[in-house]
Amino acid sequence: MTVEDNLHQRLERLRQQIREHNYRYYVLNAPLISDAEYDALMRELRAIEAAHPEWVTPDSPSQRVGAPPADGFAKVRHPAPILSLANAFSAADVRAWYARLLKLEPRVAGAGFVVEPKIDGLTVVLHYRSGLLVQGATRGDGEVGEDITANIRTIRAVPLKIPLAQSAGAGMTPRPPAYLVVRGEAFMFVRDFAALNEQLRQAGERTYLNPRNTAAGSLRQLDPGVTASRPLTVLTYQIVHAEGGDIPDTQWETLNYLRALGFPVAALARRYDTLEDALAYAQTWAEKRHELPYEIDGIVIKLDDLRLSAALGFVGRDPRGAIALKFPSQEVTTTLTDIRVNVGRTGVLTPYAVLEPVEIGGVRVERATLHNFDYIAEKDIRIGDRVLVKRAGEVIPYVIGPVTEARRGAERPFIPPQTCPSCGQPVEHFAGEVAWYCVNAACPAQRVRRLEHFVSRGAMDIRGLGRRIVEQLVEAGLVEDVADLYTLKKEDLLALEGFAEKKADNLLAAIAASRARPLARLLNGLGIRGVGEVLAAELARRYPSLDALMAAPQEALEALEGVGPNIAAAIVDWFSRPLNRRLLDKLKAAGVWPQEAASRPAAAGRPLEGLTFVITGVLPGMSRAEAKAFIQQHGGRVTSSVSRRTDYLLAGENPGSKLDKARALGVPVIGAAELRRLAAGG
Repeated sequence: MTVEDNLHQRLERLRQQIREHNYRYYVLNAPLISDAEYDALMRELRAIEAAHPEWVTPDSPSQRVGAPPADGFAKVRHPAPILSLANAFSAADVRAWYARLLKLEPRVAGAGFVVEPKIDGLTVVLHYRSGLLVQGATRGDGEVGEDITANIRTIRAVPLKIPLAQSAGAGMTPRPPAYLVVRGEAFMFVRDFAALNEQLRQAGERTYLNPRNTAAGSLRQLDPGVTASRPLTVLTYQIVHAEGGDIPDTQWETLNYLRALGFPVAALARRYDTLEDALAYAQTWAEKRHELPYEIDGIVIKLDDLRLSAALGFVGRDPRGAIALKFPSQEVTTTLTDIRVNVGRTGVLTPYAVLEPVEIGGVRVERATLHNFDYIAEKDIRIGDRVLVKRAGEVIPYVIGPVTEARRGAERPFIPPQTCPSCGQPVEHFAGEVAWYCVNAACPAQRVRRLEHFVSRGAMDIRGLGRRIVEQLVEAGLVEDVADLYTLKKEDLLALEGFAEKKADNLLAAIAASRARPLARLLNGLGIRGVGEVLAAELARRYPSLDALMAAPQEALEALEGVGPNIAAAIVDWFSRPLNRRLLDKLKAAGVWPQEAASRPAAAGRPLEGLTFVITGVLPGMSRAEAKAFIQQHGGRVTSSVSRRTDYLLAGENPGSKLDKARALGVPVIGAAELRRLAAGG
């Protein structure tokens, strides 16, 4: 077989693949591959046909737009072809497009450009007669679409009559043509898509993978009631056909004309005199498209002069006068080869996907988060699945869900681990929570991050002991848990890179000084689930020592403000673990065993004993941290949210919603001066 024969066979395989993907994308709304993968197939097909124009056939995917309409809808022949655009994938591609136009028509040198978002949705064609919406259709194959008039009427953004009454004004609103056909894109805002999925999830129904497929599937429902329940919207951008009326002959005026008639038009659109300005604007959105309220997969650059654009004609089925600058795909499909589990500082077990390497937005991705075990079960994500993966902006890549249509039967359900993958201890799950935990304080996977938290300013505040030194200590085998910090010797530190006499002495002195930290600091540093600075201070106020806290029953802990059944159970469980008790024994032996004065009624020096405060706003003469320390110094406690148990709201300037809540609950509101009077016994 010759090289030419092999190439021709490859061409036929590409055509068959693309036809199948077109059918799945446009008719079934269930694509198996991402846009980027589809674009790659189409580029390869076009390259082969460009090298061998004699092989081009009328039924090649390169000669078609979309796919044939589904049999469930009546057919609609468009009054003019509803075409797609040629794609560019870089600024160089756009400049090459412009250079080709200049060779064909010198007038292009004086043309302006309009830049519009390439919305990732479904094309719709809207027909108006005498100002009334009479028909709505899909693009279909570009010549014939599907009649979805009943569904289109349910979309509130689509005017049923033009011009809209509220946009009418003397001498401002144009008279619509007797017959007007407008093209637009139907889609869902990202927030509406998320809300719809949450609604479906709560109803126990299947959720959707992305807004584009959801919008397409919603528009092509045989029951318009289903479409009406979906948060669809539309943006328009082209006049396909008009009979009568004064129709603009530039794209920029067309957008303004459509807006004046009451059609929704993209606010993102801009007009520029030069290609470089248009290109610069387009490229800014490649970097910040995740900031938009809807999804776009590129930017369209059009010649503003529509007559000039029409005179340039077509290349195959692509109009020469516009081009789509496609962005690197944020969503791709790939194979999930394994599911593994990370253990965080607080012991939370987080699953992640091991993927066949794939490029997303110019970045090679081999791992993606799966959020939690419930997410895996809810989405029915299996090992071996073809999955859709997304990476938006700088966000960590995550698995959206499986492409169930691609399953072959060899995929395996994931079973969550019953023991910690790092230390082998049993994992815990608390009622009403999504997370699973390893509560072993000596777990190797948690070691560096637990140590880093233990020495932090809000805990034991060991100055000079940052993450890099913690990692050095762990890697050298000098520290396995937080108690080992107190057995370090000078010679241990001098053996580490970067340590000299003075640095070693300073660090040992800081570690020694931390033995005097109060009980609340130690409790926060231990990393008990649910015990942060505020709760640690409350526990230390109620229980004068770790011995007393260890003996506290769960019921007594639940009686404390801010402690629910799950947190109380987590505290009791933490102290019951043999490995955690062993850690406490080591701390006690090292002299890290603070004792607090027993809880007592308000007395001299502690007039705020038993009072709970919340701080909000900017206080005159003191920062929030200073106000918190002042309250605690005088026996009071500070919490983060207002409740019926709050005694006072300490409010400064710009207090926000906490002031409204305090007033609604009848909580007294005081300022810094009143606080000082209370502390003085007033």
